[in-house]
Amino acid sequence: MGPGPSDVHPRVLAALARPTVGHLDPYYLRVMDELQSMLREVFRTKNRMTMAISGTGSAGQEATVLNLVEPGERVLVCVNGVFGVRLADMAERAGGEVTKIERPWGEVFPVAEVKEALARLKPKVVALVMAETSTGASQPVEEIAAAVRDAGAMLILDTVTALGGIPVEIDKWQVDAVYSGTQKCLSCPPGLAPVSFSDRAVEKILKRREKVRSWYLDISLIANYWGSDRVYHHTAPINMTYALHEALRLVLEEGLDACFARHRKNHAALKAGLAAIGIPYATQAGYELPQLNAVRIPAGVEDAAVRTALLERFGIEIGAGLGVFKGKVWRIGLMGYASRQTNVLVLLAALEQLLAEHGHKFERGAAIAAANEIYAAQG
Repeated sequence: MGPGPSDVHPRVLAALARPTVGHLDPYYLRVMDELQSMLREVFRTKNRMTMAISGTGSAGQEATVLNLVEPGERVLVCVNGVFGVRLADMAERAGGEVTKIERPWGEVFPVAEVKEALARLKPKVVALVMAETSTGASQPVEEIAAAVRDAGAMLILDTVTALGGIPVEIDKWQVDAVYSGTQKCLSCPPGLAPVSFSDRAVEKILKRREKVRSWYLDISLIANYWGSDRVYHHTAPINMTYALHEALRLVLEEGLDACFARHRKNHAALKAGLAAIGIPYATQAGYELPQLNAVRIPAGVEDAAVRTALLERFGIEIGAGLGVFKGKVWRIGLMGYASRQTNVLVLLAALEQLLAEHGHKFERGAAIAAANEIYAAQG
């Protein structure tokens, strides 16, 4: 129940154990085709250039940045946590002239602030994190995406923690490049990075003045393997492809809207339970991610001691704070297969016991009662 990797569904674990075949085997190519089709459904896009990069979410992040950012181009990066900082670093390494606009950790960007920066800087590329894993902030995208397009720029969107947990609407928002990871709300082991590029982005990539500064992540080369020609590029991680294929099947069997509703319900129950024992959220009110809950550690409670006891005595993992949130925040994941009523109630019961041992004052049983009220009301 940390910030990732999340619990892996038993069907996904079983898929990993299937016999390994060659990366050009007809069966494997059929699995790739089906995986592409399902990724388009989950991203809600018709983009032809939709695939899974061989590598973790950071490989997808670097693939989008390196392919869309050319040396000397102005790049605007919105930074309100660790992963915005990483986007800026990658854009600089790609040769971009990077300008950052920043919000305090836990806050989101209002569209007016982004519009002002667009008018002032006139960037070619804008990078934005939709679900900031370090702060639990859910960034509204639609209006910002429209502003970026109106300004003639291209938008790179980080959906590593978003995909499968909250709605991601790539075509509706007209996002140019998007990346994600397998190990968050898709409940698959880390190792692949779903990405998708619009036709407009592909056109820019194919007309670059110089080669992409990575052979391995050059989309113009990888596309020949994922496309109809099936030109060898690298040896794909066969069994991880099986796993992601099964993970996507699970999401679509449940239905995206039902999946999002499940995440919201369990988040509401957890939030009510934590509030009942005096634990507030660290994220801007109204913009909390349902799948990644960043909460304040009560005064007088030792961060590491509670997390260690949760793991050793109750078998529950939660995450520590990063950066300016280190020692001040716990990050509780309710992602994918881990977003279950049982997990919420067991965590709240364990927290009550440990917080009482640390001298934190609250009404015993209040967390469970508050969470159960949410479950009773929502059914």
